[in-house]
Amino acid sequence: MNLNLKQTIIAVLTFGGGTALLCLLTFIHINQGNVSIPLGTVVDALLNPQDTIKHHTVRILRLPRAVMGILAGGALAVSGVILQTVTKNPLSSASTLGIHSGTYFAVVLTTIFFPFIMFANGIVTAFLGGILTFAAVYLLSGAGNATPVRMVLAGMIVTFLFSSLTSVLQIFYENETQGLFLWGSGTLIQNNWDGVQFSLPLIAAGMLTAFIFSKKMDTLTLGDDVATALGQNVRIVKLITILAAVLLTSVTVSVVGPIGFVGLVAPHIIKLIGYRSHIPLVIGSFLWGGNVLLLADILARIIDPSFSELPVGAITALIGSPWLIWLVMRMKQSQGSGDTGTIMAGSGEVNLSLKKLLPLLGAVIVLTILVSMSSGNYGFEPLVAWDAFFGASNEFIRNFILNLRLPRALVAVFSGAILAVSGLIFQGVLRNPLADPSVIGITSGAGVGALMTMYVFSVSAVWIPVGAMIGAFVFFLIVMGLGAKAEFQPTILALLGIGVSAFGSAIIQILVVQADLGVASALTWLSGTTYAKGWSQLLQYLLWPVILFIPLLVFYIKTLDVLSLGDDTAKGLGLRVRSVRFQMAMIATLLAACSVAAVGSIGFVGLIAPHVARLLVGSANQKLLPVTMLLGGLLLLVADLFSRTLLAPNEIPSGILVALIGAPYFLWLMKKRAA
Repeated sequence: MNLNLKQTIIAVLTFGGGTALLCLLTFIHINQGNVSIPLGTVVDALLNPQDTIKHHTVRILRLPRAVMGILAGGALAVSGVILQTVTKNPLSSASTLGIHSGTYFAVVLTTIFFPFIMFANGIVTAFLGGILTFAAVYLLSGAGNATPVRMVLAGMIVTFLFSSLTSVLQIFYENETQGLFLWGSGTLIQNNWDGVQFSLPLIAAGMLTAFIFSKKMDTLTLGDDVATALGQNVRIVKLITILAAVLLTSVTVSVVGPIGFVGLVAPHIIKLIGYRSHIPLVIGSFLWGGNVLLLADILARIIDPSFSELPVGAITALIGSPWLIWLVMRMKQSQGSGDTGTIMAGSGEVNLSLKKLLPLLGAVIVLTILVSMSSGNYGFEPLVAWDAFFGASNEFIRNFILNLRLPRALVAVFSGAILAVSGLIFQGVLRNPLADPSVIGITSGAGVGALMTMYVFSVSAVWIPVGAMIGAFVFFLIVMGLGAKAEFQPTILALLGIGVSAFGSAIIQILVVQADLGVASALTWLSGTTYAKGWSQLLQYLLWPVILFIPLLVFYIKTLDVLSLGDDTAKGLGLRVRSVRFQMAMIATLLAACSVAAVGSIGFVGLIAPHVARLLVGSANQKLLPVTMLLGGLLLLVADLFSRTLLAPNEIPSGILVALIGAPYFLWLMKKRAA
C-alpha cells in the first residue's frame, strides 16, 4: 500500500473516527437518565428550544455535563502530553505525578480556612497547589537524574500523603466540606452552563500554549543538549509548558474534581497509532481524552442503573490502572540491574542485644497501654487504670477500661504486629526494601474482599476475614505474577503494586458509594481506624492468626536469611526456593488480610517497623521477627493514642497518622536507594 495512502487512512480513522465516536458517545450520554429522550427531541432542544421539561433537561442539565466531560477529558489528555514530553517520562500524567492530589488538597484547605479567597472556583489555589506538588515530586525523584519509574513512584507516594491530609480535613470539617467527597472522587455533574463558561477560556489558553510550543516540544524530544544547540531556551520552554499543563489540570480539578489516568491513557492511544509530532498529538489526545472521559461517565451510570452518582474518577481508575501496569511492564528493562533490592536499608547499624531490647520494648508497650487507657475524652490517672485490673476502682471505670479502652489498645497492638511481620516477610521473600502489604496492593485487595463480603453478599460478619483473605490472595497472585515477569525489581514491583492498589481503591470507592456510607465513616474506613474496636475484633480477626502463624514463622524464618543470599546460592544450599517463597508470601498475605478485616486499610506499618528493627538488631531474621512484631504493635498503639488525644474530642483515623509518617519515610528510603 502506498505510504501516503496508509497515512491518510490512519489519519481518517484516528481523527474522523474519533470525532464520530465522540458524537455517538455524546448522544448516548445525553440520553442517559431517569427519562429517555429521543434523538429528535435532543435535536429540537438544540435547534428549536421550547419551554418543556425535556428541552430544559437537555439544555440545562445533560448537555452541559457532556460538554464538560469533553473539555475536561481533552484538557487532562493535553496536560498528559506536555508532562510526558517535558519530563521525558511516558508514565507521566497529572494523576501519576501527584498534581491532582496537590490541587485537591489546596482547594479543600482553602475552602475550610480561607473561604473568602475561593473566587473563580478556587482556580488560583488549585494552580498554586499543582505547581508546588509538581516541584516537590520532581525534586524528590532526583530532578534531571530521575528515572521514569522513580518519578511516578514519588508522585504516587506524594498522592498518598496529600490524600491522608485531605482526609483529616474532611473528617473534622465535614460541614465545611459537605459535597466535596463525590467531587473529590471526580464527578461531571453540572446544573447549568457556569462550569463550561468558566473553564472554556482557560482550557483554550492552555491549548493555545500547547499549539504554540508544539514545535519546541518536538525539539525537546531530541534531548536538552540538542535543543540547546539548536538555539532553544530549554528552561523557558519547560517552565511555560509545565505552567500550561498545571493550568489545564487545575481548571478541571476546580470544576469536576480530580479525575485520574485520562492524561495517561489518551496520549498513549495516539502514540500507539504512530504519531510523535506534537501538533497531531495535542489534537488527537484532546479528542480521545474526551472520548475516554465520556465513556467512563456512561459506564458509571450503567454500573448503577438507579442513577445515584458513582464517581467517574473511580471508573477512569478502573480503566487507567491496568494501562499504567501495562506501561510499567513495557518499561521494565529500563531499570538498572543493580536495583535488585538485595541490600536492606539500615542493616546492622546498632545491633543491640535481644535480652535487653525485648523487655524494654515490652515495658514501653505496657506503659503506653496504661497511658492509652487513662487518656482521652474521659481521662484519669494511670494508676486508676492499673487499679481497674485488680477490682480496686468503681464499676463504671472498670467497665470503661476493661471493655472499651483495653480491647481497643490490644487491637492496635495485634494489628500493628501482624502488619509489621507481613512487611518483614515480603521484604525478605522479594529481597525488596520497599515491600509492604499496602505498597504492593495486598491491603487494597483485602479491603475489596472485606467490603464485598459486607455489602455485596450481605453475609455474617464472621465471613469478613474470609472475604478479606480471598481478596488479598487474588491481588497477591496478580502482583506476584506481574512481578515475576519484571524479575521482582524493587521499584518496578512497588509501582505495579500501586497500580493494582489504584484498581482496588476504585472498586472500594464504588462499593462505599453504593453502600451509602456517610462521608466521615467512609473516609475513616478507607484510611484504617481502631475506633470502636473491641474484644470481638480481637478474638475473631487477630488472636487466631498470631496463635496459628507466628509459630510457623519461627520455624520458617531462617529461610529468609538464605533467600537473601540470592536464588542460586539458596538452591545450592538445598532450599526449594519457589515453594518456600510462595508459602512465606501466602502467610504474609493472610496476616495482612486479617488486619484489614479488623481495622481497615492501614498502610506503611509493614514498611517502617522492619527497617527500624534492622537499625536496632541487624539483618538476622531470627532476631528481626520478635523486634519487628513489638515495634509494629507499638507504632500502631502510639498512633491510636494520638488519634484520640491530638484533637480531642475528635478522632483522627489511626491509618492516616501512620501514613503521615510512612509516606515521607518511603520517599526518604527511595531517595537513599537512588543515591
